[in-house]
Amino acid sequence: MMDSILRGSLERMAGVAAIAVLFAIGTGGQDSASRFVGKTAPDFELQVLSGKGKTLKLSDLKGKAVVINFWATWCEPCKVEMPWLVDLQKQYGPQGLQIIGVAMDDTDEKDIAAFAKKMAVNYPILLGTEKVADLYGGLDGLPALFFVDRSGKIVEQELGLRSESVIVDNIRKSLAQTKEPNKTVSNK
Repeated sequence: MMDSILRGSLERMAGVAAIAVLFAIGTGGQDSASRFVGKTAPDFELQVLSGKGKTLKLSDLKGKAVVINFWATWCEPCKVEMPWLVDLQKQYGPQGLQIIGVAMDDTDEKDIAAFAKKMAVNYPILLGTEKVADLYGGLDGLPALFFVDRSGKIVEQELGLRSESVIVDNIRKSLAQTKEPNKTVSNK
């Protein structure tokens, strides 16, 4: 009896600790990341997942609003956020939004591709590098979202899991510039 009470208490404490860690990740890093807001997004060129050597360069998307989503297959908050991003790509893609996922995993491409397929990702997944992570401040946690406007400037950055409404508000800020025609890039 005493063992089950102790076990229950420990499980509750572990749950509270996990929530506290997620909250800390979700609220941390904003001051250091705010140094990017208003500046041109650092350009990069990364290999496209399952792209047979094809690469994608951020600067090739100038004229579109871009959400750069740094994530990993092991990241639980990323798993919550990804279905929202799939829906938002569908909703705002025709208005000039392009979401790109940057996988920061140390696992092989097959595992990342299987995960992206399971999550029904409809936007390009790029294979991230530490060099690119460093360009964006070293990434203090995941997920990390950078919202880039049509001129290539970062309008907002979010670290950790945020509500879908916060992501939508930031996408709308990114889209606010004059519309320039461009094709949406698909992961298919």
